[in-house]
Amino acid sequence: MTMPLRVVDAGLREGRFNIALDQAMIEAHQAGHIPDSLRFIHFPPTALVGRHQELGTEIDLAYCRRHGIGVGRRITGGGAIYLDQGQLGWALVLSRRTLGLASLGDVAGAICKAVATGLNRFGLDARYRPRNDIEVDGRKISGTGGLYDGDTLIYQGTVLVDMNSEAMLGALRVPKAKMEKRGLDSMIQRVVTLRELLGDATPGIDAVQEALLAGFRECLGLQAVAGTLADAEMRQAQRLYDTEIGRDAFVAEIDGPPGSGDVSVGTHSCAGGTVTAYVRREGADGRRIGQVLITGDFFVAPPRIVFDLEGHLRGTEIGSLRASIDAFFAAHPVAVLSITAADFSRSIEAAIESATSGAEH
Repeated sequence: MTMPLRVVDAGLREGRFNIALDQAMIEAHQAGHIPDSLRFIHFPPTALVGRHQELGTEIDLAYCRRHGIGVGRRITGGGAIYLDQGQLGWALVLSRRTLGLASLGDVAGAICKAVATGLNRFGLDARYRPRNDIEVDGRKISGTGGLYDGDTLIYQGTVLVDMNSEAMLGALRVPKAKMEKRGLDSMIQRVVTLRELLGDATPGIDAVQEALLAGFRECLGLQAVAGTLADAEMRQAQRLYDTEIGRDAFVAEIDGPPGSGDVSVGTHSCAGGTVTAYVRREGADGRRIGQVLITGDFFVAPPRIVFDLEGHLRGTEIGSLRASIDAFFAAHPVAVLSITAADFSRSIEAAIESATSGAEH
C-alpha cells in the first residue's frame, strides 16, 4: 500500500532559515497540523556543523567570512558539510509508524537504499554504505542523517549534483587523521558528483527530484502529492530563526573546551563516528569530574540528551565513570546510530588518561 507524501519546495533560502524550517516542520507534524512530508532544500554557499560538533574545529570561519559563505548548525548530528546551489537537499518528516522501522539504523538503511535506487535511474551503481552514506564506486555522492523527536522522524540528506570544490576545501577543516584513515590525500577524493560521473548528460535539479521521488515510491511505498508550505510553518520557522537557530549564539553553542583551568582531551573512534571529550577535573586529588564537553559527528536523539549527560557527570568520581554513564543511558530512552554508552565512556577515559600520562611526564 502506498502512503501519501506531501512534497514541497521552498526554493533558495538562507542556510540558517532552512534549518529553522526543519524544526518548524517537526513541530507542525507533532501537532498534527501537517501530514508526512518531503521538502526539497536549496542553499546558497553555506557551511553547516552537526548538532554536537565544535564550530571552530570543523569550519574555517575566517575563510567563510572572506568568501561570503554562510555558517550554521544543524539540528541533527553528523559531520560538517558544505552546500551551495550545485547540491540538492531533501528532508523527510514522517510518523514513526510510516516506515514501520524501530531503530534509527534500520531507518537509515531503508531510506539510503531508496535514494540509491532513485539515482540509479541515471545509469549509476549507487549503493548504501553504513552508517549513513550513499556511494558510487566507493566515493560518496550523498550523505544523510536524522533523528526521532517523539513520534516524528526527520531524515535528511543531500545529492551532489555539482560542487565548488575550492569553496568546500576552504570552508571545512577536515582532520588529517580522518583522511589518512581512508588512505586519501584530499577530501575531494572521497566525494563524487553527478557532473563528474555523467558529464554533459548530467540531469537538472528537477530530474534529480523526480528520481528521488521514484526511489521513495518504489522502496518505501511513499506516493508524492504536490503541496505547499503552510503560512503557520513559515511563521514558526521565522520565529525559531529570530529567537534561536538564526542567532550566532546557537551556531557557536559548542566552540572550545569547557570552563577554565586544566582541560584534557580524549578522542574515541567507533562505528557511529568520532567522540571527543574535553574534561576538567576537580577536588584535591583530581578524582572527580568538574566539567565535561562531549563533541563529535555522531547521531543521538534527542540531541539534548548529550547536554543532559554532561550535566549528569559533573561531580562524578572517576572510578565510577562508566557505571554512571551506563545508569544514565538506562534511565533515558535514546535513539542512536551505531554508537553506545561505552563509546562515550571511552572518550572521557581517554581524556583522563591523557591528563594522567601528561602529569607523570
